[in-house]
Amino acid sequence: MEKKAALILVDVQNDFCPGGTLAVKDGDRVVEPLNRMVDFALKNGWFVIASRDWHPRRTRHFREFGGLWPEHCVQGTHGSHFHPELKVDNAIIVSKGMDPEDDGGYSAFDGKTSSGKSLLDVLREAGVEEVYVGGLATDYCVKATALSAVQAGFKTYFLADGSMAVNIQPNDGAKAVEEMVRSRVISLSIETFLMFRDRN
Repeated sequence: MEKKAALILVDVQNDFCPGGTLAVKDGDRVVEPLNRMVDFALKNGWFVIASRDWHPRRTRHFREFGGLWPEHCVQGTHGSHFHPELKVDNAIIVSKGMDPEDDGGYSAFDGKTSSGKSLLDVLREAGVEEVYVGGLATDYCVKATALSAVQAGFKTYFLADGSMAVNIQPNDGAKAVEEMVRSRVISLSIETFLMFRDRN
């Protein structure tokens, strides 16, 4: 019997896509491959999780208040919304970065559902054993989510062609992938995965 699986879409939000306040170069290119993965996941009874940065206007996460980052994904703004073409209608939404005193909140596992349940509790209650992680950005929230998943005991896959890096330093994305692989995350191409599954 197949292991129960979940697809985790990390922070595919307007502010991280072209035109956003913290845009990843070509960040919107992850939408099409991730949507193909969503279709597969729903067809096969997987859980689909969509995490989002959901910051208050005043937070230590922002440069204005002592953090690293420009203002982004402020609760309820256009920038905080998911990319309009991302298929999240059937997703469980997990919000993170809501504590104004916390400069962390990178991992989707730091977030909570609208009912206050942690992502870890959602997955464990559902009997999920393996997770597939992709989105924005490879070198920050995607990496943090994948590493959290491994630490929590899930077999974890990084969706390489469904993720893009910020690359503040030129090799940040590549280094993030290396770190994930060293930590037992399996790097996987969505295209190859779907092609293989279609044949079986």
